[in-house]
Amino acid sequence: MSQRHLSFLETGRASPSREMVVHLAIVLDVPLRERNTWLGAAGYASVYAETGLGEGAMTQVLSTLDLILTAHQPFPAYVVDRRWDVVLTNLAAASLTARLVSPAAAAMFGGNVLRLTFHPEGLRSHLVNWDQAAPALLHRLEREAAERPSDEILTELLAEVRGYPGIADLPDGSMLPRGDDLAVPLHIRTSDFDLRLFTTIATIGAPYDITLEELRLETLLPADPETEAALRRFAAET
Repeated sequence: MSQRHLSFLETGRASPSREMVVHLAIVLDVPLRERNTWLGAAGYASVYAETGLGEGAMTQVLSTLDLILTAHQPFPAYVVDRRWDVVLTNLAAASLTARLVSPAAAAMFGGNVLRLTFHPEGLRSHLVNWDQAAPALLHRLEREAAERPSDEILTELLAEVRGYPGIADLPDGSMLPRGDDLAVPLHIRTSDFDLRLFTTIATIGAPYDITLEELRLETLLPADPETEAALRRFAAET
């Protein structure tokens, strides 16, 4: 594409073709959901499907993800959608959640990771390093909302989380590392155990479907030998 033609597109002197809209979105790494919004703004129909998790086309994908979750035992792992709702989980994740929050509280959060973490009746009461871990997670949500400005569900979720007590008091900006930290840990402590975990995130490569692109597999892994031993003990007790 010539610089002149790109300038005409920017100023509205020329209209982009459907292929040009998609090409620009790919170069700018725009999420699939937003690409459909771009296409609509340019007068074209959407080209990326959003397949429901209950549809037959998703059976093999969900089966494979479940296989990965099972393989991560005894470490907690789960799959979340764009709303941060848990759509798949392994026994270790379910067991750890049950040890940290009551069944009534878990039902109130509706399987949403952000509500479970930020709500006063959720995990925050057990997070030793709340001032370090919470801002990192909040900034991640803010970044996702900025990348998907037309996603009203994500925008509403961000507004809800920001409205929880104490969230406005979180440090604004990056926290400096503490001691020998290699990554921002989740330091969880109860009267029965003390865990230090770090998170890995995996996504499906080169998706053409919005639902698949927005699924994330998250794994909580032990940051020290004591945590690994505790997680293995939890698995044996389940």
